[in-house]
Amino acid sequence: MRKAHAGRSTRFGAWSGRLAEAAAEAAERARAALRTGGILARAVPGFHPREPQQVMAGLVAETIDSGTEALLVEAATGVGKTFAYLVPALLSSRRVLISTGTKTLQDQLFEKDLPMVCAALGRRPKTALLKGRSNYLCHYRLESAAADATGRGRQAETIRELRRLAGSSRTGDLTQAGILAEDAPLWPQVTSTVDNCLGGECPRLNECFVIRARRRAQEAELVVVNHHLLLADMALKDEGFGELLPQVDVVIVDEAHQLPEIAGAFFGLAFGTRAVRDLGRDVTREMERDAPDLVDLRERVSGLARAVSALLQCSEDWPARAAWAEVSDQAEVLGALSGMDAALEAMEEGLRVAAPRGPGLDQARSRCVALRGRLRGWLEETPGTVPWVERFRQSLMLHRTPLDASRPLAEQRARHPASWVFTSATLAVGDDFRHAARRLGLPDDVRAERLDSPFDFARQACLALPARPLPNPNLPGYTRACIDWAWPLLAGNPGGGFFLFTSHRALREAAALLRDRLPAERPLLVQGERPRAELLERFRASGNAWLLGAHSFWEGVDIRGDALSIVVIDRLPFAAPNDPVLQARTAAIEAAGGNPFMDFQLPQAVLALKQGVGRLIRDADDAGILALCDPRLTGKPYGRRFLNSLPRFHESRDPAAALAFLHAARQRRGADICA
Repeated sequence: MRKAHAGRSTRFGAWSGRLAEAAAEAAERARAALRTGGILARAVPGFHPREPQQVMAGLVAETIDSGTEALLVEAATGVGKTFAYLVPALLSSRRVLISTGTKTLQDQLFEKDLPMVCAALGRRPKTALLKGRSNYLCHYRLESAAADATGRGRQAETIRELRRLAGSSRTGDLTQAGILAEDAPLWPQVTSTVDNCLGGECPRLNECFVIRARRRAQEAELVVVNHHLLLADMALKDEGFGELLPQVDVVIVDEAHQLPEIAGAFFGLAFGTRAVRDLGRDVTREMERDAPDLVDLRERVSGLARAVSALLQCSEDWPARAAWAEVSDQAEVLGALSGMDAALEAMEEGLRVAAPRGPGLDQARSRCVALRGRLRGWLEETPGTVPWVERFRQSLMLHRTPLDASRPLAEQRARHPASWVFTSATLAVGDDFRHAARRLGLPDDVRAERLDSPFDFARQACLALPARPLPNPNLPGYTRACIDWAWPLLAGNPGGGFFLFTSHRALREAAALLRDRLPAERPLLVQGERPRAELLERFRASGNAWLLGAHSFWEGVDIRGDALSIVVIDRLPFAAPNDPVLQARTAAIEAAGGNPFMDFQLPQAVLALKQGVGRLIRDADDAGILALCDPRLTGKPYGRRFLNSLPRFHESRDPAAALAFLHAARQRRGADICA
């Protein structure tokens, strides 16, 4: 089913007629390229024409041709949304900016999909891949890190590999080099941030990978970025790349459902102890290089370290996330923050004296000023923001997040007149786009279209629900009850599966229950025990593993075939009620006369469930079972909102019958292949 909300006014006259005719021609060219016998079918091996893809391509082409309109498109799995926006974008010959949700998707789009479509269409535009500066190797900081690395240890060998990369790479992109894990302690030491970049004072400026990437982007006709970088450009925040948006005619936001949450963090303010520690480390390094005689500066570094320790000590019992109001009445905390401000002030004074000794020390002074400004800005009461804290094992973050990021999104979009396309597999609740539109800063009547998957879910997939409702999800024995009900699926599926959880506590409990219950020949992979990429690699290679995952496995995972043929979801993915930002947002909705559950929490949960469900059927040949344990799906009136937003599965209340359906679907697939 498709749902459209017409948001354009109709104008008459010869000029509008010519515009409408041109838009219609552009839409037809895009659709024709994707039809049977079209350019893509002739040029791309294995390409399968899909009617929803052609519809989306036509809509995108019309939006691009309009010059200033916006379009929301929910394109379910299998529609092929990447080709559906790349084809009209490339055929338009306009300057295009494409933003994706993650760096992984950036790389796939730029390295695989974009070259394929360009080759098929016979187009050779200048293209550029642009990431945040922390993805690029920094020559200056690499040499500083090399000076610290001694002997023949693993770090010294890694430094040698990075030096070889610095001398041979065109881009200096660490994410593609495979030398360092992204959580490696060495990563921030060999890359730059806005705070620690020396800018025009850098002795290696002419070799800078960041500057080269920026130049390529400014010269390109099509640039691929991620959402963080898009927001940096919208907010004119200095990521080393700004002012791309004024140069483009079209902005395409893929995985658009992620943008509001990223924007909430981006348009807010944060101060963290890790940044203070990094400043102290870099000051020490630069001082030893350029000002070893400044003993007083060394003491000021020690003062920063003491301030960090005091703040961590008084917050060691805090929860992982908490509203500032829950902890701000502690005099000890305010005293520690005052001590942090004093330590930064002392460091600033010391660096003012040391700055003439070297560009690194001068730049450290600017960082110190910025950190102190962030701390003081965070402590100020700012209407429309939520102050909260996030405690990690060895660091603390102070956040001030906007209650609603839609306003800055709308304001920034208005500053950059262009054709804006927002697309994702999860934007609508049923046929209703209003929740997504409002969070993205778009009007309720924005043009929107929902395109269902071309996959035959009734033949390919079975929705399994418990015949008798399981216990209340808030009761202690709920996770065990889920496992007991789903056990025939866990044990009887010859392929592999995901067991997705809404909390890490439930995940750990399930792992403990399953560790001795699953047979040795069926691997059990648990989020948190190994890096995410390694877990997915082992899952794919195994073919019959069970992977237990929380939030990061609900989306962004594309595994086809029998290796992932069952997805079990323990409960409906409502946000944690004690989340400080959610609490503030629900209070604001109530104060405005709204219903926080119906207006915000329920739509958010529906979209999150759709993401988890989307892991199951990724290909026309896939077959699988979706098992939903939560009794609220059938026991609460709002449960129907969730079910109505899912594809039309075959349904069963018996795990054995669901397995029989899966076996029959696989047999049909085998027969089709033989035929």
